[in-house]
Amino acid sequence: MLFSEAQCLILLLVLNFTDAGRILMQMKQRARDVQLQKAKQQLLTVGLQHVKEGRIHQQLDHFNRQDDNTFSQRFFVNEAFWQSPDGPVCFFLDLINCTLLHISSGHHVDMAAEHGALLLAVEHRFYGISIHPDGLETENLAHLSSQQALADLAVFHQYISQSFSLSRRNIWISFGGSYSGALSAWFRGKFPHLVFGAVASSAPVEAKLDFSAYSNAVGLSLMNEAVGGSEKCVSAVREAFGAVEALMFRNVSQVAKDFSCCQIPKDQQDQVELMQSLADIVMGTVQYNEESVLMSISDLCGVMTNQSEAYEEEREAYHRLVQLSQIYRSSSEEPCLDVSHEKTVKDLMDTTVQSERRTARQWTYQTCTEFGFYQTCEDASCPFSGMVTLRSQTEICLELFGITQNSLPGHIAFTNTYYGGDDPHTLRVLYVNGGVDPWKELSVVGNRTDGGEEAERVFIKDSAHCADMMRGRATDRRSLKTARQEIERHVRSWLKTAQQEEKRTE
Repeated sequence: MLFSEAQCLILLLVLNFTDAGRILMQMKQRARDVQLQKAKQQLLTVGLQHVKEGRIHQQLDHFNRQDDNTFSQRFFVNEAFWQSPDGPVCFFLDLINCTLLHISSGHHVDMAAEHGALLLAVEHRFYGISIHPDGLETENLAHLSSQQALADLAVFHQYISQSFSLSRRNIWISFGGSYSGALSAWFRGKFPHLVFGAVASSAPVEAKLDFSAYSNAVGLSLMNEAVGGSEKCVSAVREAFGAVEALMFRNVSQVAKDFSCCQIPKDQQDQVELMQSLADIVMGTVQYNEESVLMSISDLCGVMTNQSEAYEEEREAYHRLVQLSQIYRSSSEEPCLDVSHEKTVKDLMDTTVQSERRTARQWTYQTCTEFGFYQTCEDASCPFSGMVTLRSQTEICLELFGITQNSLPGHIAFTNTYYGGDDPHTLRVLYVNGGVDPWKELSVVGNRTDGGEEAERVFIKDSAHCADMMRGRATDRRSLKTARQEIERHVRSWLKTAQQEEKRTE
């Protein structure tokens, strides 16, 4: 077996968390909950006796040798499949609430079972319960960065190598999705002596302040007939948002009533919250198409164009968007649509560490200090409301952390300089992207070369965000099934190359 001849340590980084809107974040959490629910059956099959929880003390600041402060980072180990000592190792970094379920289901677990791998899961610093010991005050978030997180991985690499007596022959392959997909690629780029190859699924490796391309990509996906979209659908969405915006200036109380808002959005900040929330419903549907989060693009377009049997009555676009909002609230069991900007700020100002699922404050800090990713709608091709501007999106940085809008471009430029943006010139990184996923706009999808070699990539024409990382289903599109096979082929190729290089050095 190839894996027994050239041992492989597979680093799986699953932090598919890149969304900023309130509802979009909630839909992301729902996607995770669906995945975890599916994982429970697999966990029952594996059994709990092979799963253990542990802690490692990490430096708060890896780049200051005079600072000896630490925090406790949680991780899990699953030895159910491991063929010791030659079996590979799958390493899973989770952003929100790392649990043993995260190492019991997914494409990586299927490969681990097939190849006798040890499974590991570890939380990203300052998320889950791996929190700064003094809480989430702004001064304590100073050490929350992707650079520090990569250093955590390097230390964890050393810790696991010592704990399991791993050697130079254990070949590391990293996997990740969304933000963790970027970390996977960056780990390979910054620590090439530790990781031999990297798979980066739906990875936004390019930081972007004004990410207007996100909304534009959503519009194109709504037109994609292969997934149930149409020009009529995107036109209806555009018309609906225009109607909401127009009515809001004439009769905001009527808009609040129609969309069952928790409060009347009287000032502009609340109105922007409303428009962002409505856009989130559409954007989340596109981003997680066919992943059982809310509905599919086909379902959404059925509502917006009156093609669904359940919505045969001819209604204007405005009321069809109202219906879409009702579907969201019903599925999420929310009695009303919260559009209070003041409440949003208050929630993000909460610095307590009691909730393991709290992520919004930390992620907002990272968008302000590293990535941007602000999904604006000032471009004429955006199908939503032009009220969602870069200024309205970035005001939160000053409100929460005292970070001025003028400083943001410098933060974004540093990130791209440090990692290479969307042209990183790093060998043996496989970029996997779905054609429906808006985040592909910040990943590597073209033919990029370094040293004459073509960048490795898999493009799944009709697939959504990180869909390739889930366990295969009978209902998966053929393109998605083929993509998983292609990922496995790349990993085997890297392992074969590593084996050959190892033999030459013996």
